[in-house]
Amino acid sequence: MRTPALVLASLLIGGSVPGLLHGQAPDSSRDGSVLTPGDSVRIVVWRKPEFSGEFAVAADGSISHPLYQAVRVGGVPLATARAALRSFLAKFDQEPQFVIEPLFRVAIEGEVNRPSVYALSPETTIAEAVAHAGGPTQFGRLDRVRLLRGSANGGHTQVRLDLNHPETGAAQWPIRSGDQILVERGRSIFSQVILPTLTVVGALASVGIFIHQYK
Repeated sequence: MRTPALVLASLLIGGSVPGLLHGQAPDSSRDGSVLTPGDSVRIVVWRKPEFSGEFAVAADGSISHPLYQAVRVGGVPLATARAALRSFLAKFDQEPQFVIEPLFRVAIEGEVNRPSVYALSPETTIAEAVAHAGGPTQFGRLDRVRLLRGSANGGHTQVRLDLNHPETGAAQWPIRSGDQILVERGRSIFSQVILPTLTVVGALASVGIFIHQYK
């Protein structure tokens, strides 16, 4: 008969988590290059500092700034957003010279040194995103990283990734707007299984001694 401690140990060592894809690419039907509310754009206009800066994407897809509130960049392909910005700037300069850089909102959590929500370039890979958050802590497991990503039907897909080889495989997947990346904590058999078992055994032994004394 397996004791509860042994059952727990088997789950911690080899158990699987339902609903996770292991190393498989998530649903790619959603256009990952589209800005969504909460993302931001970095705009640099030549010789016009008043038009330059980093601006958030509003709920209606427009740029959250009085100068740009008529320019819609969210929910459309980046080429369309760039054309809309060019058309707007052409009102002030016949041949506007500008750069627009989309920045996706990505939450990086768990066992990383600087967990936070970051604004990252679409070219950033999953491995680079984790590095941007300071990399894993001493307890972080790069072979146990979870990616929660939105899908085309409005739901989310969870994927378990192994980032031990950042130059290949899933580590090289580009980020997407709204990604949540969780670096899991390494499981310690001693602290999570053996120590609790010893504590229980010790407690039972104490009860046995107490009962023996009062017989």
